[in-house]
Amino acid sequence: MADAGFVDGMTPFLRESLGAHGEQVLDSDGVPVVSGPAEVGRSLLRTTHERADERVREALAEAVADAVADPGSEDALGALRQVIRKALSKDPALEGELAALLPSDGGGGPVVVVASGERSIAAGRDIGVAITGDGPGPAKR
Repeated sequence: MADAGFVDGMTPFLRESLGAHGEQVLDSDGVPVVSGPAEVGRSLLRTTHERADERVREALAEAVADAVADPGSEDALGALRQVIRKALSKDPALEGELAALLPSDGGGGPVVVVASGERSIAAGRDIGVAITGDGPGPAKR
C-alpha cells in the first residue's frame, strides 16, 4: 500500500474539494473550476477515479458520498483516504501522477500548512519575523 504520509498529506485538499463541489467532485462536466486547494483536491480525486478499475471507482464514489454527507467525520475522510491507498497499491504509477498535482515546496514534497487558534500563524516557507499580539509597544502588565 502507498505511504500513509503521502495520502494523509492530501487531506486538506480533499476536504476543500468535497466542501466546494460535494458529490459532483468526480464529475467531468458541469462542475465549475475553482482555484486553490479545492481544485487540487478535485484533480486528485478525478485522476484517481479515472485511473482506477471499476471496483475502486465504485468504492471511491461511495466514500465521497459518505464524506460529503458527514463533512465533520474524520472516519469518513479516513475511509476516502483508504480507497485512494487501495488505488495506489493497484497502480504504482498513479502515485507519481498524484504527487505532480500537489503543490510543491520547491524540494519536491507537498506543502501542508495549518494554523489553528487565536493569533496563530501558518507559513509554507520561511517568512522572516512573524509577530502576533496587540501591536507594538511595551508589554502590558
